[in-house]
Amino acid sequence: MYAIVDIETTGGKFNEEAITEIAIYRFDQNQVIDQFISLVKPDRPIQPFVVGLTGITDKMLKNSPKFFEIAKRIIEITDGCILVAHNAEFDYRILRTEFKRLGYDFKRKSLCTVQLSKELIPGLESYKLGRLVRNLGIPISDRHRAQGDALATVKLFELLIQKDKKKIILNSYIKGLHQPNIKSKYIKIIDQIPSEIGVYYIYDKDSIIYIGKSKNLKKRVNTHLTSLGSKAIKIQNQIDKISYDQTGNELLALLKEQQEIKENQPKLNLIYKYQLFPIGIRLIKDTNGYDNLKVEQIKNKQQYLFVFNNKINALNKLNLWINDYNLCQNLTSLSNNKSVCNQYDIKLCKGACCSKEGSKSYNKRMKNLFKNLKFTFPTFIMIDKGRSINEKSFVLIENYLIKGFGYYELNNQIKSLDRIRNRLVKIDHNQDVFSIVYNYMTLKKFKEIIQL
Repeated sequence: MYAIVDIETTGGKFNEEAITEIAIYRFDQNQVIDQFISLVKPDRPIQPFVVGLTGITDKMLKNSPKFFEIAKRIIEITDGCILVAHNAEFDYRILRTEFKRLGYDFKRKSLCTVQLSKELIPGLESYKLGRLVRNLGIPISDRHRAQGDALATVKLFELLIQKDKKKIILNSYIKGLHQPNIKSKYIKIIDQIPSEIGVYYIYDKDSIIYIGKSKNLKKRVNTHLTSLGSKAIKIQNQIDKISYDQTGNELLALLKEQQEIKENQPKLNLIYKYQLFPIGIRLIKDTNGYDNLKVEQIKNKQQYLFVFNNKINALNKLNLWINDYNLCQNLTSLSNNKSVCNQYDIKLCKGACCSKEGSKSYNKRMKNLFKNLKFTFPTFIMIDKGRSINEKSFVLIENYLIKGFGYYELNNQIKSLDRIRNRLVKIDHNQDVFSIVYNYMTLKKFKEIIQL
């Protein structure tokens, strides 16, 4: 038996949201046998962006029941059911939070139609409910209202059950996050962690033993506590507690992770006792005055144009530079060790390998390469998503150096350096940090650049 749920909330900070509307359909795999739909009067105001999204206003809820008045009905209609929702961890967390406020421990197994859809219908452009059901020919009305979204999820779930002929995937997801082989201590730890992007810290009784980042903190921690890998078993044998910091986006998770691993040196982060990016491309001037590019393992006190997490990526980047700037292969680590390079044979090298192009002309193109490996502006902030709808994040680059990151509310202006510095979480500028930020900018994952 399944209880297919959709919830609308007030919005706000994590675990401070309250329900404004709920729809539950009790489903026996063939048909809906019971339903419960209600607006709910919260004890806090609805965030403006939520009003714009759902159309639900505080005025609409004035005469609606409060959550404690419908709590018994929710327990009854979900009794003996697996909770099904599109992004089930959100709906389940909200329900548990509301019940905790009443002093009741609400527990159900959960099943997420987002994850099931990715497994059973791979390759779609989007798995957001609206686009997903439209792509599958499932009608949806009253988008972002509980009843409309829940009904669409019922139809989607029917289709997924049909596609899961062997029931292998379905059964594995039914176990959800509460697998029988997880110690009760682990279940309590997992329940407290959100399914958001961020950095997590695993402690033994004395100190941090592991730091990691993930796009889904709950899922990643769950893996550590259920996997049979050697590192996972070490964590399971030593873990005492876990804490986490949400970052809102991938860039800040990467920056925070690498900075704090270097500062704390957790004993189970063995890989980070070495360079995060152990391979670099270094500039060397040969006896004839030509600039050469050498791929090598990072050496202390040497300066590198760019650093990489492995040699293959470094050589691929070097090959791109050769093609983009008409460089000579024989003046790089991709040399064929012959009198002329392969690029010269196909007229893409101007002859630096056989002295037909002078060093001055050749090095001029190299300078253009160096120029493009710098940030476009000397001082700017890069704006990206924050930890909530009402918040944005920023990374400060000052005089080409990465200074740190921070967050600000949408109604605040932070375009002055003084305000930015006041909010800044400082990080050390190094080749690892530069590579992380530069690659993120190259992929254009950020929202906005503001020159200062």
